[in-house]
Amino acid sequence: MSLVKNVALLGHAGSGKTTLCEAMLYTAGVTERIGNVANGNTVSDFDSEEKKRGVSISSAVLQFDYKGARINAIDTPGLFDFALGSSEGLRVADSAIIVASARSGLSVGAEKAFKNAEKKGVSRIVVATKMDDERADFYKVFNAFVEKFGTSLCPVVIPIASDGKVAYYNLLEDKAYTYNGIKKTEVQIDPSSDEHYDEIVEIFNEAVAGADDELMEKYFEGEELTHDEKIKGVTIGIADGSIVPVFACAGVDGAGVDMLLDFIKNAAPSAKDEGDVKVDSNGPLAAVCFKTVADPFIGKLNFFKVISGKIVQGTTVVNARTGDEERVGKIVNTLGAKQTDIKECEAGDVCAIAKFSTFKTGDTMRAQGSDVELEGVDIPNATYSMAIIADKKGEEEKIATAANRIIEEDPSITFVNNTETRQTILSGLGEQHLDVCLSKMKERYKALASLIQPRVAYRETISKKVEVQGRHKKQSGGHGQFGDVWIEFEPCDSDELIFGERVVGGSVPKNFFPAVEKGLRDAMEKGVLAGYPMVGVKATLFDGSYHPVDSSEMAFKTAASIAFKNGIPQAGPALLEPIVTLNAHCNDDAMGDIIGDINKRRGRVLGMNPIGDGMQEIVAEVPQGEMTTFSTAMRQITQGRGSFTTEFARYERCPENITQKVIAESQEEE
Repeated sequence: MSLVKNVALLGHAGSGKTTLCEAMLYTAGVTERIGNVANGNTVSDFDSEEKKRGVSISSAVLQFDYKGARINAIDTPGLFDFALGSSEGLRVADSAIIVASARSGLSVGAEKAFKNAEKKGVSRIVVATKMDDERADFYKVFNAFVEKFGTSLCPVVIPIASDGKVAYYNLLEDKAYTYNGIKKTEVQIDPSSDEHYDEIVEIFNEAVAGADDELMEKYFEGEELTHDEKIKGVTIGIADGSIVPVFACAGVDGAGVDMLLDFIKNAAPSAKDEGDVKVDSNGPLAAVCFKTVADPFIGKLNFFKVISGKIVQGTTVVNARTGDEERVGKIVNTLGAKQTDIKECEAGDVCAIAKFSTFKTGDTMRAQGSDVELEGVDIPNATYSMAIIADKKGEEEKIATAANRIIEEDPSITFVNNTETRQTILSGLGEQHLDVCLSKMKERYKALASLIQPRVAYRETISKKVEVQGRHKKQSGGHGQFGDVWIEFEPCDSDELIFGERVVGGSVPKNFFPAVEKGLRDAMEKGVLAGYPMVGVKATLFDGSYHPVDSSEMAFKTAASIAFKNGIPQAGPALLEPIVTLNAHCNDDAMGDIIGDINKRRGRVLGMNPIGDGMQEIVAEVPQGEMTTFSTAMRQITQGRGSFTTEFARYERCPENITQKVIAESQEEE
């Protein structure tokens, strides 16, 4: 098996991930220049939406060779609205490159990426980019990471001033280099002249020696560690998580990027076994689909990481989720949009396969007769919902088809028809996420749609008991229509109509009872206040009269509906609103503001619990109608650190001001 290193670049938007990828490709001799995000000419951001917006919105798979190693780099978006890309990258990565701007320091995106990589058991490398910026401060980044995440941070390449320029000092080699573009020159400097040097060397030596007992013994005896011993210590440490190497570099001109690539090749871990599935090209096939592209121009592509065995063109494989068998057709390696045909893909490596019909993100590909199923991809929960409407009448099906194609490649979007509110709801991770979705619908599928606030599924009920008559009499030549009922309406605890009867003396024949019940159930579908479904009503038929010739089921059904329309307005009708249980996770210092925001939304906080790592859990109950903008508020207040889920709890009576507002809106719609 060839030397394969899978790395994902993660971090905050604007930290320089895509630019670093460009520098890696240029340094490896794959491209002729370093692309520029602002100019829209990078290898990673090849999608038209990315070029238009100047940001990454999906992960990009960059496969290239470097000094005999295959490097599969996954460039992921930094915007939280496109968090699926980070999940895809972490599912592939054996190392996560956490990118932080040396100008900005430790950002929320880098912080979240570091924690997520740790949770997934993925080795971490921190890269401080933008060292060419005059405001760059490497130690601002390094110290912030140490303060937040502890002493596992181990500097490997640090900046040292040399004749007015930045020299990059490699602690593994004990050598310093200056750069002209990617061309480097070794320079002789006294690193101890740098105020940070002595402390940094001590941190480095202790981290490297601490990874191995033999090295530790040698270090305590005061002996110098050799270059190979340093590599050994760092390799052990990065694999077990006790060391997080830190590199300084400049992506814009590529300075120092070759040392990062050398480190990835020499010390970063290769693919690891997953449970009982061993990384072995001679084993039974087991691969996970970590990404899907469903584009009308380039076709459908499923990206796989092979854990065991080989994916071979022309063979038959099984989708573990569906049980369907599919034949492997075209296999490709990708460099952004560029595809290169290959015949097979071995364990530990990554490839894409064209025109599979059943596979989607998270699915396991396995050999016939195998029962293995690999861990899928963590799909972020959609928390921001809007109603979607076609701009042209009659194009609803076109919108649905376009949305479902987009969901194939972005399962963090949901598209659901709410039969109760008669709206189709498009949900995602934020406003920008849904905006991109609409833009893709328009550009790719010529499906034009708009977003509006979703309706709330209110209910109506009654609050007191009444007795009313419903009488239907109509004469129209021949047989007439006659039905007469007396019905008692009273509140009860039920989501459906509770129907009963206590008719005596045959005033209403039994064969008409079902018609009365049917008339009432039909009437319950539309309440008298704002036309919402009724709940919590018990109706008891207790008297009435009939005509031996003119009475019929239809007449009694009509009479029952008349009784409903006459009686419910007298029974203290009330509007009910859905209440959801909110489970919010936020950082300690944002807790007060989150609680304040919940209170503004007429919510009730039920409890608060510390959940560790500087985070708090808030449990509350909030009216669903007040939750539409909570996703945006949560992100702003917590700076993106927070998350939340909601679950329907029950219906509660609306305050009078809300009731009047909903009634007014329903009258406007009519």
